[in-house]
Amino acid sequence: MNSAIFKAYDIRGTYPDQMDEHIAYRIGRASVEHFSLRTVAVGRDIRDSSPAIFRELTRGLMEAGADVLDLGLVTTPMVYFAASRLEVDMAISVTASHNPPQYNGMKLALKGALPVGLESGLSEIRDRALSGIFETPERTGTMREQDIKPAYYSYFASFADMGTKKFSVVIDTANAMGILELPIYDQFKENISVINLYDDLTHPFECHEANPLNLETLEELQAKVIETGSHMGIAYDGDADRIGFVDEKGILIPMDLATALLSEIILKKKPGSTILYDLRSSRAVREIIEENGGHAKECKVGHANIKRQMRADGAVFAGELSGHYYFEENAFAEAGTLPAILLLNLMAETGKPLSELVAKTRRYFHSGEINSEVNDKDAIMATLREKYKDGKQHELDGLKVEYKDWWFNIRPSNTEPLLRLNLEAETEELMRTKREELLALIRA
Repeated sequence: MNSAIFKAYDIRGTYPDQMDEHIAYRIGRASVEHFSLRTVAVGRDIRDSSPAIFRELTRGLMEAGADVLDLGLVTTPMVYFAASRLEVDMAISVTASHNPPQYNGMKLALKGALPVGLESGLSEIRDRALSGIFETPERTGTMREQDIKPAYYSYFASFADMGTKKFSVVIDTANAMGILELPIYDQFKENISVINLYDDLTHPFECHEANPLNLETLEELQAKVIETGSHMGIAYDGDADRIGFVDEKGILIPMDLATALLSEIILKKKPGSTILYDLRSSRAVREIIEENGGHAKECKVGHANIKRQMRADGAVFAGELSGHYYFEENAFAEAGTLPAILLLNLMAETGKPLSELVAKTRRYFHSGEINSEVNDKDAIMATLREKYKDGKQHELDGLKVEYKDWWFNIRPSNTEPLLRLNLEAETEELMRTKREELLALIRA
């Protein structure tokens, strides 16, 4: 077993050389033993390897004494929904998210959709699985099917409030699990006309990568929005826990700026609430939260970190630069389609197009995340710490240095020899200048 498949927030590797049925079985046994699980809900994505991974994972769960609820083919937000709505001790999504089809893996959540990462149980599961030594259980568990989708669709469709407004929307599901989110839109057809791109689950992954962070994958969506005169474009990632947006002009909406817009909507319903934003996000996000009477708090990157901090700080919403949006309404987990519904509600309420709504958030110039492969991450971090010691520094996640008119954050990858740079400035010229200055130091 390759221990490297156990990442900071999930389990992921190529099938069958890194992640296979034998490993899935051991993970099932180890999960039950470490957490003393009695009932586990398990869903899976459409990958060719998912049925085999599911079969052996659930065999391990049952042989360790846990009963299994088979959720079938579901999105990852549906698994989190099950974790909070069903009488289960854990819910597991068999998925490798946006990774190519040769990958597979798992995302684990305890009852209430509490995430399981390396710092919250995944390292112990890894060590038990690696040992291959398991206890003899008192009983063998059973399995039954549980369809969570009708309740999920009904619940999230209930947030639609568009009055008599009518919209045309282009949705790109990339022949992946976002297809299973589409029935939500069917429940308010009087408001929404949907134009689908790549919504064929019988030919999964036979198109572009299911990853709205990869801007090349959004080019067809942008073109289709313009061609059809639609009001919005929506792109889901592979397991539908991330979502990206394009306005009616075909222009991409940075995911942190979507956080700002969503925060404004949420604060109208829940005035004075706390909202988290990851520390790579534009300064505009904090400003808009505070302008709308909310309490803005920075957070570390990664869903396990954010969900934990939301509970600790009493936050009702959080947004991440990668397109993860976390809602109190789904037990502080991602709710795949809710961000789209809320933006459509805002368009209906204001009568304004999406481009006009997002314009007020475009206050600064952001570099986007830039990765650099390096030999000695610690040495470079030390160099940057010394070079920019005149700025306001903090190390919530990597190193963030702030100046009056610009800031940067540099974070080491947990799994690769990479440093990840984000920076922002008040002018495009300053952003470009500082970007090149930092990259020269990082890549020297």
